[in-house]
Amino acid sequence: MSAPDPHEPLKFAYWVPNVSGGLVTSDIEQRTDWGYEYNRKLAVLAEDNGFEYALSQVRYTASYGAAYQHESTGFSLALLLATQRLKVIAAVHPGLWHPGVLAKFIASADVISGGRAAVNVVSGWFKDEFTKLGEPWLEHDERYRRTEEFIRVLKELWTDDHAEFGGDFYRIHDFDIKPKPESRPHPEIFQGGNSTAARKLAGRVSDWYFSNGKDFDGFTEQVEEVNGYAAANNHSVRFGLNGFVIARESESEARDVLREIVAKANVDAVEGFRSAVKQAGKSTSDAKGMWADSEFKDLVQYNDGFRTGLIGTPEQIADRAIEYKRRGAHLLLLGFLHYLEDVAHFGSEVLPVIRSKERDVARGAGVPEPATGRV
Repeated sequence: MSAPDPHEPLKFAYWVPNVSGGLVTSDIEQRTDWGYEYNRKLAVLAEDNGFEYALSQVRYTASYGAAYQHESTGFSLALLLATQRLKVIAAVHPGLWHPGVLAKFIASADVISGGRAAVNVVSGWFKDEFTKLGEPWLEHDERYRRTEEFIRVLKELWTDDHAEFGGDFYRIHDFDIKPKPESRPHPEIFQGGNSTAARKLAGRVSDWYFSNGKDFDGFTEQVEEVNGYAAANNHSVRFGLNGFVIARESESEARDVLREIVAKANVDAVEGFRSAVKQAGKSTSDAKGMWADSEFKDLVQYNDGFRTGLIGTPEQIADRAIEYKRRGAHLLLLGFLHYLEDVAHFGSEVLPVIRSKERDVARGAGVPEPATGRV
């Protein structure tokens, strides 16, 4: 797929805080709550402030600053019922779900919500979630082989009245799910990862490829490689990019907040997370895996959100968002420190600037090139 059409608005998603501890592993104040009532209010606020998607996180047990967590699919359905337009993406793990059971659940959620359910298929990085439940932990590339079969089974079950699939991990025999999902051709399938295995997977079967936080060059490299794999498979894929937003009246004020977040980092939790994800990054043969080159300060936001550089004034953030769009981003997946206040501020102060700059680009006026470099 080529760069996004300048006439197509950039889409925005937010990380659902259905896990305690907020979106940064820091002892800084975070006026964000993991409970349902807070999240219900947040979902309505988000869809009224320009957000089209929300992504419910998946954690099954206490880990790395997240002492409590709501299960992602049930929580996503609850948010779908609380909203009218928001599409809610539930993160799920092959190996802990059977694709037939998940396909049935998501089909029902999609029908109930009028076509607003989606999934983010996570191959897995947290070994304890598998082994402590007595499930096998596969090596890196095997996890992605299983994920590909998982996604192919979902698509088959959602689109065929006589689903058949024969693989190494899953086998389906003349299976029919009714009702079928309302979404056509099927609910959207998102997938992340940074390794070559993840990129090739996206280029074969996924609708969306999620990138961890990246600077301009890092994101461009991913887009070009994944698009190359997609072209070779006569497939198209759209791109989402993770970013953590700190929008303030001045750049210095925003960067002061970032410095405070990192200075107050929960060192034990960050180091524990770093240790757990190390195998998910550098265990790959080409060291392209998730978090393979992440530094301590990157991991304070556990999906490298600071690296995207959405930190500064609304104007500065808008310039970077437009540049990421130019380089292939169709969607920005955002985290915030104080969700209710920051989402409302994003909708009123940042998003209008982005939309104005998009109109300028569509007219051929262009926008100033944002500063490059890593935060």
